[in-house]
Amino acid sequence: MQAWQVHENGEPSEVMRLDEIETPTPGDGQVLLKVRAANINFPDALLCRGHYQVRPPLPFTPGVEICGETEDGRRVLANPALPYGGFAEYAVADAAAVLPAPDSLDDAEAAALHIGYQTGWFGLHRRAGLEAEETLLVHAAAGGVGSAAVQLGKAAGARVIGVVGGAEKAAVARELGCDVVIDRRAEDVIGAVKEATGGRGADVVYDPVGGEAYAQSAKVVAFEGRIVVVGFASGSIPSPALNHALVKNYSILGLHWGLYNTKNPKLIQHCHEQLTELAARGAVKPLVSERVPLSGAAAAVQRVADGVTTGRVAVIPGLTEGGAA
Repeated sequence: MQAWQVHENGEPSEVMRLDEIETPTPGDGQVLLKVRAANINFPDALLCRGHYQVRPPLPFTPGVEICGETEDGRRVLANPALPYGGFAEYAVADAAAVLPAPDSLDDAEAAALHIGYQTGWFGLHRRAGLEAEETLLVHAAAGGVGSAAVQLGKAAGARVIGVVGGAEKAAVARELGCDVVIDRRAEDVIGAVKEATGGRGADVVYDPVGGEAYAQSAKVVAFEGRIVVVGFASGSIPSPALNHALVKNYSILGLHWGLYNTKNPKLIQHCHEQLTELAARGAVKPLVSERVPLSGAAAAVQRVADGVTTGRVAVIPGLTEGGAA
Protein backbone atom coordinates (compact mmCIF):
# COMPACT_ATOMS: atom_id res chain seq x y z
CA MET A 1 0.00 0.00 0.00
CA GLN A 2 0.99 3.64 -0.31
CA ALA A 3 1.81 5.52 2.89
CA TRP A 4 3.60 8.71 3.86
CA GLN A 5 6.58 7.91 6.05
CA VAL A 6 8.71 10.16 8.25
CA HIS A 7 12.28 8.84 8.25
CA GLU A 8 13.83 11.77 10.17
CA ASN A 9 12.45 14.69 12.14
CA GLY A 10 12.00 18.10 10.53
CA GLU A 11 9.52 20.22 8.60
CA PRO A 12 6.70 18.10 7.11
CA SER A 13 7.36 19.11 3.50
CA GLU A 14 10.99 18.05 3.88
CA VAL A 15 10.74 14.81 5.88
CA MET A 16 7.49 13.18 4.70
CA ARG A 17 8.05 10.67 1.88
CA LEU A 18 5.42 8.72 -0.03
CA ASP A 19 6.52 5.06 0.09
CA GLU A 20 5.18 1.69 -0.93
CA ILE A 21 5.04 -0.42 2.23
CA GLU A 22 3.41 -3.60 3.47
CA THR A 23 -0.16 -3.28 4.66
CA PRO A 24 0.05 -3.36 8.47
CA THR A 25 -1.19 -6.34 10.45
CA PRO A 26 -3.36 -5.37 13.43
CA GLY A 27 -2.28 -6.62 16.84
CA ASP A 28 -4.42 -7.94 19.68
CA GLY A 29 -7.44 -5.70 20.21
CA GLN A 30 -6.76 -3.76 17.03
CA VAL A 31 -8.55 -3.44 13.70
CA LEU A 32 -7.34 -2.71 10.16
CA LEU A 33 -9.21 0.17 8.52
CA LYS A 34 -9.33 1.35 4.93
CA VAL A 35 -8.77 5.10 5.10
CA ARG A 36 -11.65 7.05 3.53
CA ALA A 37 -10.51 10.46 4.82
CA ALA A 38 -7.70 11.62 7.10
CA ASN A 39 -7.90 15.11 8.53
CA ILE A 40 -4.75 17.09 9.19
CA ASN A 41 -4.20 18.30 12.74
CA PHE A 42 -1.44 20.52 14.13
CA PRO A 43 -0.07 17.53 16.11
CA ASP A 44 0.78 15.91 12.77
CA ALA A 45 3.27 18.71 12.16
CA LEU A 46 4.59 18.36 15.72
CA LEU A 47 5.02 14.62 15.16
CA CYS A 48 7.09 15.31 12.04
CA ARG A 49 9.24 17.77 13.97
CA GLY A 50 9.65 15.40 16.89
CA HIS A 51 8.04 17.96 19.21
CA TYR A 52 4.88 16.06 20.15
CA GLN A 53 4.40 14.40 23.55
CA VAL A 54 4.29 11.05 21.72
CA ARG A 55 7.39 10.17 19.70
CA PRO A 56 6.83 7.04 17.62
CA PRO A 57 9.89 5.17 16.35
CA LEU A 58 11.15 6.12 12.90
CA PRO A 59 9.93 5.57 10.28
CA PHE A 60 6.26 6.23 11.04
CA THR A 61 3.15 7.39 9.22
CA PRO A 62 1.51 10.54 10.67
CA GLY A 63 -2.22 11.16 10.59
CA VAL A 64 -4.03 11.07 13.94
CA GLU A 65 -7.68 11.35 12.85
CA ILE A 66 -9.54 9.36 10.20
CA CYS A 67 -12.85 8.24 8.87
CA GLY A 68 -12.24 4.65 7.90
CA GLU A 69 -14.01 1.56 6.67
CA THR A 70 -14.02 -1.78 8.46
CA GLU A 71 -13.72 -5.10 6.68
CA ASP A 72 -17.48 -5.52 6.91
CA GLY A 73 -18.09 -2.10 5.30
CA ARG A 74 -18.98 0.06 8.32
CA ARG A 75 -17.92 3.72 8.32
CA VAL A 76 -16.13 4.56 11.57
CA LEU A 77 -14.06 7.28 13.21
CA ALA A 78 -10.71 6.42 14.74
CA ASN A 79 -7.42 7.76 16.03
CA PRO A 80 -4.88 5.48 14.32
CA ALA A 81 -2.37 3.65 16.48
CA LEU A 82 1.04 5.00 15.53
CA PRO A 83 3.31 4.15 13.77
CA TYR A 84 0.49 3.24 11.33
CA GLY A 85 -1.16 6.66 10.99
CA GLY A 86 -3.85 7.92 8.67
CA PHE A 87 -1.89 9.36 5.74
CA ALA A 88 -1.97 6.01 4.00
CA GLU A 89 -4.38 3.69 2.22
CA TYR A 90 -4.83 1.60 5.39
CA ALA A 91 -4.36 2.33 9.08
CA VAL A 92 -4.53 0.42 12.35
CA ALA A 93 -6.66 1.47 15.33
CA ASP A 94 -7.65 0.14 18.75
CA ALA A 95 -10.97 -1.61 18.27
CA ALA A 96 -12.37 -0.43 21.62
CA ALA A 97 -11.93 3.24 20.68
CA VAL A 98 -13.57 3.08 17.24
CA LEU A 99 -16.73 5.21 16.95
CA PRO A 100 -19.56 5.07 14.37
CA ALA A 101 -19.35 7.78 11.71
CA PRO A 102 -22.37 10.15 11.70
CA ASP A 103 -24.66 9.48 8.73
CA SER A 104 -25.32 13.22 8.36
CA LEU A 105 -21.70 13.99 7.39
CA ASP A 106 -19.50 12.95 4.48
CA ASP A 107 -16.17 11.20 5.10
CA ALA A 108 -14.03 14.32 5.53
CA GLU A 109 -16.63 16.08 7.71
CA ALA A 110 -17.11 12.96 9.82
CA ALA A 111 -13.38 12.61 10.45
CA ALA A 112 -13.31 16.26 11.53
CA LEU A 113 -16.04 15.66 14.12
CA HIS A 114 -13.55 13.85 16.29
CA ILE A 115 -10.46 15.41 17.92
CA GLY A 116 -11.31 19.10 17.43
CA TYR A 117 -14.97 18.80 18.40
CA GLN A 118 -14.32 16.38 21.25
CA THR A 119 -11.69 18.79 22.56
CA GLY A 120 -14.13 21.68 22.21
CA TRP A 121 -16.96 19.81 23.92
CA PHE A 122 -14.80 18.70 26.85
CA GLY A 123 -13.19 22.13 27.16
CA LEU A 124 -16.36 24.17 27.02
CA HIS A 125 -18.76 21.87 28.84
CA ARG A 126 -16.80 19.45 31.01
CA ARG A 127 -14.04 21.84 32.10
CA ALA A 128 -15.42 25.40 31.78
CA GLY A 129 -19.15 24.76 32.32
CA LEU A 130 -20.14 27.21 29.58
CA GLU A 131 -23.71 28.45 30.03
CA ALA A 132 -26.19 30.05 27.66
CA GLU A 133 -25.90 33.85 27.43
CA GLU A 134 -22.27 33.79 28.57
CA THR A 135 -19.56 35.35 26.39
CA LEU A 136 -17.06 32.96 24.84
CA LEU A 137 -13.80 34.24 23.36
CA VAL A 138 -12.12 31.89 20.88
CA HIS A 139 -8.55 32.45 19.67
CA ALA A 140 -7.69 31.24 16.14
CA ALA A 141 -11.43 31.09 15.51
CA ALA A 142 -11.10 30.21 11.81
CA GLY A 143 -8.73 27.28 12.36
CA GLY A 144 -9.57 23.62 12.79
CA VAL A 145 -9.71 23.67 16.59
CA GLY A 146 -11.14 27.17 16.91
CA SER A 147 -13.90 26.70 14.33
CA ALA A 148 -15.19 23.71 16.29
CA ALA A 149 -15.28 25.76 19.49
CA VAL A 150 -17.15 28.57 17.75
CA GLN A 151 -19.87 26.22 16.52
CA LEU A 152 -20.16 24.44 19.86
CA GLY A 153 -20.34 27.77 21.67
CA LYS A 154 -23.16 28.98 19.45
CA ALA A 155 -24.96 25.64 19.85
CA ALA A 156 -24.77 26.16 23.63
CA GLY A 157 -26.38 29.59 23.35
CA ALA A 158 -23.26 31.63 24.08
CA ARG A 159 -22.25 34.94 22.54
CA VAL A 160 -19.05 34.20 20.64
CA ILE A 161 -16.15 36.56 19.98
CA GLY A 162 -13.62 35.20 17.49
CA VAL A 163 -10.01 36.37 17.21
CA VAL A 164 -8.30 35.72 13.88
CA GLY A 165 -5.27 36.83 11.88
CA GLY A 166 -6.19 38.49 8.58
CA ALA A 167 -9.23 39.58 6.58
CA GLU A 168 -9.72 36.21 4.89
CA LYS A 169 -9.90 34.39 8.20
CA ALA A 170 -12.19 37.12 9.58
CA ALA A 171 -14.67 36.38 6.79
CA VAL A 172 -14.55 32.66 7.63
CA ALA A 173 -15.15 33.39 11.33
CA ARG A 174 -18.23 35.43 10.48
CA GLU A 175 -19.58 32.62 8.33
CA LEU A 176 -19.03 30.20 11.22
CA GLY A 177 -21.38 32.31 13.33
CA CYS A 178 -19.15 34.56 15.45
CA ASP A 179 -21.12 37.47 16.86
CA VAL A 180 -18.00 39.62 16.98
CA VAL A 181 -14.81 39.10 14.94
CA ILE A 182 -11.50 40.72 15.89
CA ASP A 183 -8.61 40.78 13.41
CA ARG A 184 -5.53 40.76 15.64
CA ARG A 185 -3.44 42.10 12.75
CA ALA A 186 -5.57 45.23 12.37
CA GLU A 187 -7.09 45.75 15.84
CA ASP A 188 -6.07 45.90 19.46
CA VAL A 189 -7.47 42.62 20.81
CA ILE A 190 -7.69 43.72 24.44
CA GLY A 191 -9.43 47.00 23.65
CA ALA A 192 -11.80 45.37 21.15
CA VAL A 193 -12.87 42.64 23.62
CA LYS A 194 -13.48 45.17 26.39
CA GLU A 195 -15.50 47.33 24.02
CA ALA A 196 -17.56 44.36 22.82
CA THR A 197 -18.33 43.29 26.40
CA GLY A 198 -18.94 46.69 27.93
CA GLY A 199 -15.73 46.38 29.91
CA ARG A 200 -16.78 43.13 31.61
CA GLY A 201 -14.62 40.72 29.62
CA ALA A 202 -15.18 37.14 28.45
CA ASP A 203 -16.67 34.50 30.73
CA VAL A 204 -14.83 31.69 28.96
CA VAL A 205 -11.67 31.96 26.85
CA TYR A 206 -10.72 29.06 24.58
CA ASP A 207 -7.01 29.20 23.76
CA PRO A 208 -5.28 26.77 21.39
CA VAL A 209 -2.55 29.33 20.64
CA GLY A 210 -0.64 30.26 23.81
CA GLY A 211 2.04 32.95 23.75
CA GLU A 212 0.66 36.46 23.24
CA ALA A 213 -2.88 35.10 22.91
CA TYR A 214 -2.72 33.82 26.49
CA ALA A 215 -1.39 37.16 27.74
CA GLN A 216 -4.37 38.86 26.09
CA SER A 217 -6.73 36.29 27.60
CA ALA A 218 -5.59 37.06 31.14
CA LYS A 219 -6.32 40.75 30.56
CA VAL A 220 -9.82 40.27 29.18
CA VAL A 221 -11.18 37.36 31.23
CA ALA A 222 -14.19 38.36 33.33
CA PHE A 223 -14.73 38.06 37.07
CA GLU A 224 -15.14 34.33 37.77
CA GLY A 225 -14.09 33.68 34.18
CA ARG A 226 -12.38 30.53 32.92
CA ILE A 227 -9.42 30.27 30.54
CA VAL A 228 -9.24 26.87 28.85
CA VAL A 229 -5.70 26.02 27.70
CA VAL A 230 -5.85 23.50 24.84
CA GLY A 231 -2.60 23.99 22.95
CA PHE A 232 0.32 26.16 21.94
CA ALA A 233 0.10 26.62 18.17
CA SER A 234 2.18 29.79 18.51
CA GLY A 235 5.10 27.66 19.68
CA SER A 236 5.33 29.71 22.88
CA ILE A 237 4.24 28.17 26.21
CA PRO A 238 3.22 30.95 28.62
CA SER A 239 4.07 31.07 32.33
CA PRO A 240 0.91 32.37 34.04
CA ALA A 241 1.19 34.81 36.93
CA LEU A 242 -0.85 33.01 39.59
CA ASN A 243 -1.08 36.13 41.70
CA HIS A 244 -2.98 37.71 38.80
CA ALA A 245 -5.43 34.80 38.75
CA LEU A 246 -5.92 35.24 42.48
CA VAL A 247 -6.43 39.00 42.43
CA LYS A 248 -8.74 38.92 39.41
CA ASN A 249 -10.59 35.78 40.55
CA TYR A 250 -10.44 33.62 37.42
CA SER A 251 -9.63 29.98 36.70
CA ILE A 252 -6.96 28.50 34.42
CA LEU A 253 -8.08 25.11 33.14
CA GLY A 254 -5.86 22.65 31.30
CA LEU A 255 -7.34 20.19 28.84
CA HIS A 256 -5.57 17.11 27.51
CA TRP A 257 -8.37 15.34 25.65
CA GLY A 258 -6.34 12.19 25.01
CA LEU A 259 -6.24 11.42 28.73
CA TYR A 260 -9.94 10.62 28.70
CA ASN A 261 -9.17 7.57 26.55
CA THR A 262 -7.44 6.01 29.54
CA LYS A 263 -8.99 7.83 32.52
CA ASN A 264 -12.67 7.82 31.53
CA PRO A 265 -13.36 6.43 28.03
CA LYS A 266 -17.12 6.28 28.66
CA LEU A 267 -17.15 10.08 28.56
CA ILE A 268 -15.72 10.01 25.03
CA GLN A 269 -18.59 7.78 23.91
CA HIS A 270 -21.08 10.12 25.62
CA CYS A 271 -19.47 13.13 23.95
CA HIS A 272 -19.63 11.43 20.55
CA GLU A 273 -23.33 10.81 21.02
CA GLN A 274 -23.85 14.49 21.83
CA LEU A 275 -21.82 15.58 18.80
CA THR A 276 -23.63 13.16 16.49
CA GLU A 277 -26.97 14.57 17.63
CA LEU A 278 -25.78 18.15 17.09
CA ALA A 279 -24.57 17.25 13.59
CA ALA A 280 -27.82 15.48 12.75
CA ARG A 281 -29.85 18.62 13.46
CA GLY A 282 -27.36 20.89 11.73
CA ALA A 283 -26.21 22.69 14.88
CA VAL A 284 -22.60 21.88 14.00
CA LYS A 285 -21.00 21.07 10.66
CA PRO A 286 -17.22 20.77 10.39
CA LEU A 287 -15.66 23.26 8.02
CA VAL A 288 -13.55 21.29 5.54
CA SER A 289 -11.85 23.98 3.49
CA GLU A 290 -9.81 21.70 1.27
CA ARG A 291 -9.74 18.08 0.13
CA VAL A 292 -6.46 16.81 -1.31
CA PRO A 293 -5.39 13.44 -2.77
CA LEU A 294 -2.96 11.23 -0.88
CA SER A 295 -0.13 12.55 -3.04
CA GLY A 296 -0.71 16.07 -1.70
CA ALA A 297 -0.53 15.21 1.99
CA ALA A 298 2.98 16.48 2.78
CA ALA A 299 2.37 19.90 1.26
CA ALA A 300 -0.97 20.13 3.02
CA VAL A 301 0.52 19.24 6.42
CA GLN A 302 3.09 22.00 5.86
CA ARG A 303 0.34 24.54 5.15
CA VAL A 304 -1.39 23.60 8.39
CA ALA A 305 1.94 23.87 10.22
CA ASP A 306 2.47 27.34 8.74
CA GLY A 307 -0.96 28.50 9.94
CA VAL A 308 -2.24 29.54 6.52
CA THR A 309 -5.30 27.24 6.36
CA THR A 310 -8.84 27.63 7.62
CA GLY A 311 -11.03 24.90 9.10
CA ARG A 312 -9.81 21.41 8.31
CA VAL A 313 -7.78 20.12 5.37
CA ALA A 314 -8.63 16.50 4.54
CA VAL A 315 -6.51 13.91 2.77
CA ILE A 316 -8.69 11.61 0.63
CA PRO A 317 -6.78 8.51 -0.59
CA GLY A 318 -9.44 7.79 -3.21
CA LEU A 319 -9.24 11.28 -4.68
CA THR A 320 -7.44 11.77 -8.00
CA GLU A 321 -5.19 14.71 -8.84
CA GLY A 322 -8.04 16.26 -10.80
CA GLY A 323 -10.32 16.18 -7.77
CA ALA A 324 -12.62 13.26 -8.63
CA ALA A 325 -13.17 10.47 -6.16
